[in-house]
Amino acid sequence: MSIQAHIEPLESKLPALNWRWDPETDILSGAFKASRKISGLTGTLELSDDAGSVAVVEVSDGVICGLDMVVWPEVSSAPALAVPTHLTDGRVVVARRPSRPGISAVEVDATLRITTDPSETVFHLRVGDDRKVELVRIADHLLVEVDDDGYVAGFWLTGVPPFPDAGDA
Repeated sequence: MSIQAHIEPLESKLPALNWRWDPETDILSGAFKASRKISGLTGTLELSDDAGSVAVVEVSDGVICGLDMVVWPEVSSAPALAVPTHLTDGRVVVARRPSRPGISAVEVDATLRITTDPSETVFHLRVGDDRKVELVRIADHLLVEVDDDGYVAGFWLTGVPPFPDAGDA
């Protein structure tokens, strides 16, 4: 199963998002308040793979507005990893119809892979196989990849702070 999505133009300024580490659980999370006049799913889309990795996509009125990396897949480092420069500011909408009462979480099986730059300030979460995508900046530090078939294909997390040392917690 995949997350079907479409891209809408941004109607206001780009939202700000700050990443936060929970040093006790290793969860990295960030979200912003989404504003949209059309109702849709409000809740979470849980991406999980056979290896036990879990990423939780936060959705408000059908708009992706955050991401939590809960159980990490193996993280690889790529010396030349850089955010692509060809991108669009916008919103990524995952629900085209109003939420059904009582449904606030949906589980999605997907293959998850993470690559980071050497400084670990940029993370690329790939959902499924490599494929051609359009990159949409939905917040100042969160980008979403949508493939040509209209499915979420990945996320770029930028401006990620260092993981806090045990003494910093």
